[in-house]
Amino acid sequence: MTAIRFLGDHRAKLGESPVWDHRSGWLWWVDALAGLIHAATPDGQARARFQVDQPVGSIGLADGGLIAALADGFHHLDMRTGATRPIRLLPADPTLRLNDGKADRAGRFLSAQAQVHGTGAVPSRGGLWRLDADGEAERLAGGLEVGNAICFAPDGRTLYFADSLDGFIRAHAYDPVTGAIGERRDLIDCRTLGSGPDGATVDAQGNLWVALVLAQQVACISPRGEVLRRIDLPIPYPACPAFGGPGRATLYVTTIADSGHRLRSDHPDAGRVLAIEGLGATGLAEGVYHIRE
Repeated sequence: MTAIRFLGDHRAKLGESPVWDHRSGWLWWVDALAGLIHAATPDGQARARFQVDQPVGSIGLADGGLIAALADGFHHLDMRTGATRPIRLLPADPTLRLNDGKADRAGRFLSAQAQVHGTGAVPSRGGLWRLDADGEAERLAGGLEVGNAICFAPDGRTLYFADSLDGFIRAHAYDPVTGAIGERRDLIDCRTLGSGPDGATVDAQGNLWVALVLAQQVACISPRGEVLRRIDLPIPYPACPAFGGPGRATLYVTTIADSGHRLRSDHPDAGRVLAIEGLGATGLAEGVYHIRE
């Protein structure tokens, strides 16, 4: 039987990018616009709280710590001290910042840009970027306004991602050796479910779990684009899911209290982290970004 609880009393304005760290047994996540990076145990005990000097779109596991997709590029974070150092900065553009991101199964890290609201940049020039082990970055796709939903099939040969504002989750063949992507194939238009897609993850069976931010739901979608399940949530604006906890059988979901632009909630529990148990699904170990100095 499915049960939903809160992870402690942790709150964020713009909760994003939950990542289960199998090395420590902690869940990491971010408060994106506040530039905060948090960690807690599965029972909600705080283990870390780091402040960075700019918005943080996403994080991932990395050799010796975490990788953080900050507004200006990719940085390494020492999880003992919170100190950061740049790995690769992207071409300066005040209309864009890095947003959602995920490590692939070969040790690279991908992140998609989002348009900075209020800059009047239309159409957006946001791109999907891949960071390689040697610190070089390649732009894989363009024309994104709010890049989101990055995740990989269990065998690492399919990449999923989305522009939240056009509604489609895209699927691309992905070469695990080179990191090259194939032609776009539209998996599903999430607007038919009442929301554009926000964050997403893949379970051990290859199904996608997608945050339907405007529908107050998480949806489970097959690799063929079939909607297998929709789970109603007790608070608005789910942002990003990730499997973790013992056996990776808990689906953690970050939520939004105030996105700084479109989404604001006065719900007393807005911005808390949800833990969904009893789904009958388990996640995969997160990829680790490998740094080759």
